[in-house]
Amino acid sequence: MIENIIRDVIDAAAAKPPEQPKENPGAESANTETPTPQMTLEQINARIGELAALSPIEYDQIRENEAKKMKIRVSTLDKEVSRLRPVDTEESGDLIFPVPETWPETVDGGTLLSEIVATIKRFVVCFDETAIAAALWIVMTWFVDVIQVAPLAVITAPEKRAGKSTLLEVFGLLCNRPLQCSNITPSALFRTIEEYRPTLLIDEVDTFARDNDELRGVLNSGHKRGGAFTIRTVGEDHRPKRFNVWGAKALAGIGALPDTIMDRAIKLELRRKKPGETVGRLRHVKPGLFDDLTAKLARFADDNRETMRTARPRLPAFLNDREMDNWEPPLAIADIAGGDWPQMARSAARKISEADNGADSIGCELLADIQEIFEARSINDVSLKDLLRYLCDDDEWPWATYNRGNSITTRQLSKKLRGYGIETKQGWYANGNGKGYEACQFADAFDRYIPKREEADGCSADESDIYLSSNPRIFGNTETMLY
Repeated sequence: MIENIIRDVIDAAAAKPPEQPKENPGAESANTETPTPQMTLEQINARIGELAALSPIEYDQIRENEAKKMKIRVSTLDKEVSRLRPVDTEESGDLIFPVPETWPETVDGGTLLSEIVATIKRFVVCFDETAIAAALWIVMTWFVDVIQVAPLAVITAPEKRAGKSTLLEVFGLLCNRPLQCSNITPSALFRTIEEYRPTLLIDEVDTFARDNDELRGVLNSGHKRGGAFTIRTVGEDHRPKRFNVWGAKALAGIGALPDTIMDRAIKLELRRKKPGETVGRLRHVKPGLFDDLTAKLARFADDNRETMRTARPRLPAFLNDREMDNWEPPLAIADIAGGDWPQMARSAARKISEADNGADSIGCELLADIQEIFEARSINDVSLKDLLRYLCDDDEWPWATYNRGNSITTRQLSKKLRGYGIETKQGWYANGNGKGYEACQFADAFDRYIPKREEADGCSADESDIYLSSNPRIFGNTETMLY
């Protein structure tokens, strides 16, 4: 029996081929590893939570393999991990935008606005209406979450050294969540707004915004909350993403900016100080002044946020439609402040809007000059040739040098008027038979594009002069506060 068992063992060993040595002992186990089963959604979410707790370096080393296991795109994994990752306080908005103390007592809006006006006028030489509009715009930034229109504040002057950067710096000390820069690209602009929701303060905008159509488009699109979005492609797979560009923005530069920007702006015009005029230095300011003002601004905003949300201020008839949009939030703030401020704000709006009348398009300027020709000459019709001559006779009008130093041509003139629906008519005119126009053809265009400025309800020109005089009754005695 034993001999038979031994013989069977020997025969079996002789029949088995010799085992080959392994060059890589771990290769067999790697090649025969059972495929990882597909992860459930619950398992994926749990793993993403674990990945979000890793350091950026640790996560970057394994992100691609983890995405393969989950059978999702790397960009999708990055997005989910970013969403769950704890905020780094070194990069958070709390560090860039410190939360101000809130004033312990109820704040009188009129007194607060007067303090801001006095502060502005201490450091910057400007007209009263400019200081009033600037103060209202500063307060507006504290209500940006409840208003529907965010007018640009365009700080401008005809020459350098007029205080533009100084006023922008005052804005930076008083506005809600201020972020200052001297230059910015379109991509940085919409990403910054999306990330931080700041009050953006851009200096020297005249040096880079005039020829940058994309930047102007982003600035313009942030004017009204409903349309404050721009679309860009992002990530490795270039997927479209909507960026929110809503928020308050102040721009400082020399001269006028493009019409599309100025049309959405409240213009804050400064002037260089004369010999003998003095202004304060921000570095010499009384300690705590701006901290106290921002604390009062925070309290005023907290107490009046819901009132501001539903405010519908009376909009003066002397403002055009876009100006009404721009001035609605500042006028609502003035109405909430009460006292003299509703009248002062509307007087400032009148002064600033009337100063911008000359900024109309060249077409509107042409219509206004033609209207003056009909009225001054008491005529009911005019030939095309005579109209051209009348336009070029006035040295203060641009038509004698409109065409690169030469006068505007009849073809250019008729083409511009055709854009307003005004066509030449064949007939008899003062200089004979030919093409020309009748005064009645211009009536609709005159009404639409050069409407007469009506007096605002309860706001005459004389009252504007009264309310915009800097007197202690309006702005108070703030000398001890400032110094």
